[in-house]
Amino acid sequence: MNLSRRLGYLHNEDGQAGGPDIAPQDGKKVSAASTLSQIQEAKAAEAASTPLTTEDGAANGQSSGALSDLKERVSQLLYERLGNRVSDSSINEEELHQFVKDELKIVVDEEQVPLTPSERQRLISEIIDDVLGHGPIQRFLDDPEITEVMVNRHDSIYVERYGTIYKTDARFSDDDALRKVIERIVSRVGRRIDESSPLVDARLADGSRVNAIIPPLAVNGPSLTIRKFAREALTVNKLIEFGSLSPEMAELLRACVLARMNIIVSGGTGTGKTTLLNVLSSFIPAADRIVTIEDAVELQLQQEHVVRLESRPANIEGRGEVTIRDLVRNSLRMRPDRIVVGEVRGGESLDMLQAMNTGHDGSISTVHANSPRDAVARLETLVLMAGMDLPLRAIREQVASAVNLIVHITRLRDGTRRVTHITEVQGMEGDIVTLQDAFVFDYSAGVDANGRFLGKPIPTGVRPRFTDRFAELGIPISPAVFGAHMAGGRR
Repeated sequence: MNLSRRLGYLHNEDGQAGGPDIAPQDGKKVSAASTLSQIQEAKAAEAASTPLTTEDGAANGQSSGALSDLKERVSQLLYERLGNRVSDSSINEEELHQFVKDELKIVVDEEQVPLTPSERQRLISEIIDDVLGHGPIQRFLDDPEITEVMVNRHDSIYVERYGTIYKTDARFSDDDALRKVIERIVSRVGRRIDESSPLVDARLADGSRVNAIIPPLAVNGPSLTIRKFAREALTVNKLIEFGSLSPEMAELLRACVLARMNIIVSGGTGTGKTTLLNVLSSFIPAADRIVTIEDAVELQLQQEHVVRLESRPANIEGRGEVTIRDLVRNSLRMRPDRIVVGEVRGGESLDMLQAMNTGHDGSISTVHANSPRDAVARLETLVLMAGMDLPLRAIREQVASAVNLIVHITRLRDGTRRVTHITEVQGMEGDIVTLQDAFVFDYSAGVDANGRFLGKPIPTGVRPRFTDRFAELGIPISPAVFGAHMAGGRR
């Protein structure tokens, strides 16, 4: 008998307590009063056995809040004790870490707050991250599985793991805490960020790319984006293992670099253009003098004969800016065997194409585009940004004669990054730059149960015209690379 029916027996029609006896299943009669007592005892026992989730949650919230308050007090006291030592360049990183740890232990002991060993360790770790590291995102930067950290605002942090984006429970205490981390990052590479210069590109010590933007441009508060780079540069064998490249593609690309082909790597944002550029540059002979030109140094070339150049923004007076275009022009006087431009996104594309056409063969660069055909159109647009009043046909002739190969990389919807096209730039037909695919990605293979693409890059069977140059230079290449025999003439 349920509780409502039992209570019904305990009340008569007039609403007064009383009523008939209740006969339990064992046949014994029990009075209404004793039954009510049993019901009350049962309810009390049920209440006692139910976890007090609300109160426990409140208690946990109070505990977490108390720990946060303690963290703020300790951090403030620590900053007071450290003074200017944190920004003192005469103290090396190791000494600074040890000094901060020693001072932090003293401050925590002086607070005389009872903490469990785990709470104490967590408190010390978080404060060290705030003072010397990157606050609550430090653990994501230390995680090798995470490739991108995106801070939309101080209380909204996302990360990318294995090509998928997740929202995290991490958060900065406020906008000021996030702003301190941004300023710490940009100051280490000689950049600045303030209301007069509210956006900046920078890098971390490991080469990871950083973009930061603050109010008034960022309406919801400071925003920070960090694209992490692997601690070890990816090799061509790793890309083959990941399925980004096929062995045949790798053999062709190696031969193209050795034959001093001018190569453009195209792709969208976050597709892995810089990683592929690193792999291509690994094929450059060690004796060649390489000059790299970047907005923020990201390339991880393994050769020794390398000169690395980095552009510089204007100072607070608006002077002293050195652009990518300035560096490309200057590099021509540095006796380079190879010029590697991290990315062309403006008028420097004209200077790069002219360098490719005037004896600096074997140059490599990247460009944002959605396909090889779009890459050609994009280069045309970028040349126009140089401010030269050139006819479109002249620009296309520059592109057609300078660029030999376009390698297009795509980030597929399953999160993987694949080289989907290796395309030869053959020349001009009328007013059109003619392209010929040597490899294309096979989308017709479909996807597996997990949504991962089953296809792979396949040769089109067409032999590029520039392969004749391989034979002239004595660069071996397997006939199987193009999916057909290359003996006797061009297909």
